[in-house]
Amino acid sequence: MRQFMKLFKSLLVAPATLGLLAPMTATANELNLKDVSGYSSSEEVRNISEFNPAEELAVTNSRVDGLEARLNNFEAGSFSETTTASFSVDAVLGAIDGNASATTGQGEETGFDFQFNIGLSTSFTGEDSLDIAIDNGSATASPIGAKMGFDTGTSLVVDGVTYSFPVGGATMVVGDATDVSATYTGACTYSAFTDTTLDDCGTGNSIGAGGKGVAASLGYAFDSGFSIAGGISSPTTEIVGDDADLYGLNVAYSTDSYGVAVGYAMDDGGTGAETTTWGLNGFYTFDLASLSVGYETSETGGTDSSGYFVGLSFPEVGPGSVNVGAATTGLFADSVTEYLIYEASYSYPVNDAMTITPGIFIEETAGDDLTGVAVKTSFSF
Repeated sequence: MRQFMKLFKSLLVAPATLGLLAPMTATANELNLKDVSGYSSSEEVRNISEFNPAEELAVTNSRVDGLEARLNNFEAGSFSETTTASFSVDAVLGAIDGNASATTGQGEETGFDFQFNIGLSTSFTGEDSLDIAIDNGSATASPIGAKMGFDTGTSLVVDGVTYSFPVGGATMVVGDATDVSATYTGACTYSAFTDTTLDDCGTGNSIGAGGKGVAASLGYAFDSGFSIAGGISSPTTEIVGDDADLYGLNVAYSTDSYGVAVGYAMDDGGTGAETTTWGLNGFYTFDLASLSVGYETSETGGTDSSGYFVGLSFPEVGPGSVNVGAATTGLFADSVTEYLIYEASYSYPVNDAMTITPGIFIEETAGDDLTGVAVKTSFSF
């Protein structure tokens, strides 16, 4: 087997070697080495310019330069010059005390989770953008990883493909596994620690509406600070069909110190009950902090439910920033017991590529309340 591999390598190397020797052989023939030896004879001295080895060397160099240019062109064309890639890694170490999971019941669980994300972006006109998200993470999420919203699955998976482009003065976003709210403008300065209703400032079903599969979203921003947007999403490629399509609208106004946004979403339910949701959020910035609030209400089959959020952000506390917030864990009807979640976190950048965020949260449940403590480390490169 080893001898066979040596023979195989020789077969690969031989054509390349012959290709390199070919220009040298041609040069030797053109110089006629026998005649050249005569130039050193004392009987006859000839003009060296008759065979001009410098000219022959220039011919050989030009061939090498041409080959190098072709290789450079090949390398440049193999990866678009307008394509950029971004990478991020998040890791969390933490523990939950309480009814941490349905399988283990009450108790304390400590877990370590990670996720790895790749973002590819390409522009074809300078005004458009083709974006691809590729994710992976821990094989399964621990209770703390699930609460932080970490991706799972050790295989790299395409998590979304979107294409954004201008339409007049507006921006259009279409894609698979993207959100109806891709072009929406919110009015919230709060940075959440957990992946709960706090993460969407209490308006995740309206202003932060997701998607069911393929989606299209169109938004326009006016110079005055106003913006308007709308979108539609379907679980299949058949938009506005028999499936449960999701429609949404958004209007917002913001300045440097305050802002307000309104969102509407309608899920036609397919063959089920229709759900309509209204959301409102806003922020106001003080000298030392920024206050963000959110409210959402929905109606399904004649039943109304609502939820709310409030958060304070302190952008400059030592080398980092502090966020403290509270929200309902979902939308609750008037006749249903309402549960809240509270959190506090401190985020500080170690450098431009690394950020450490320790935090704590308490979530009310029908059984024991959940108390979680975790440290999240984020890398970007």
